[in-house]
Amino acid sequence: LNGREGILKVHTRKVVLDEKVDLKIIARRTSGFSGADLANLVNEAALLAARRNKKAVTMDELEESIDRVIAGPERKSRVINDNEKKRIAYHESGHALVARHLPDTYPVHKISIIPRGYGALGYTLQLPTEDRFLATKTEITNNITVLLGGRAAEEIVFNKEISTGASNDIEKATDMAHKMVCEFGMSEKLGALTYGKTSKEVFLGK
Repeated sequence: LNGREGILKVHTRKVVLDEKVDLKIIARRTSGFSGADLANLVNEAALLAARRNKKAVTMDELEESIDRVIAGPERKSRVINDNEKKRIAYHESGHALVARHLPDTYPVHKISIIPRGYGALGYTLQLPTEDRFLATKTEITNNITVLLGGRAAEEIVFNKEISTGASNDIEKATDMAHKMVCEFGMSEKLGALTYGKTSKEVFLGK
């Protein structure tokens, strides 16, 4: 985290930044970014500010640049009707509310119902407060719960009339649950064992 913040400071030296820009937040949002990625991020933000006739790069441009890298550009050509917008809004609010009220989850930073990239109709962004390399069973279980919060909100608000909007959430939750049991040995019934692992590959095959 400190390294990314330092790299961002280097790349923004020749860029006019708005006084409200907080590079610590940008560093928190860019876990896994390389130095080149961060340089491209700053350049993209500067170009966005120029297109918008701004005299300084603001948090809006920096955040927009990250969103483009992670979720793809805004799909302005995709017109969503009001009923679907309402459903997406409640879905994302479900994620946010569950994340807000559960312990051991990252704080909610941003909620969007703007379509991006190929399939994202909206998203709820949680930001880690620090770089993490381990996860506890409780943290993983809570993350699964947050992922299913969107579907739960739809069930409550729309009288159990669910939609396909939770497909990616369910895929991620299933993957987490599978890893908890089969890789991390976190199942009380099956115990601390690894399941489904094939033998390691060697030069001439398995």
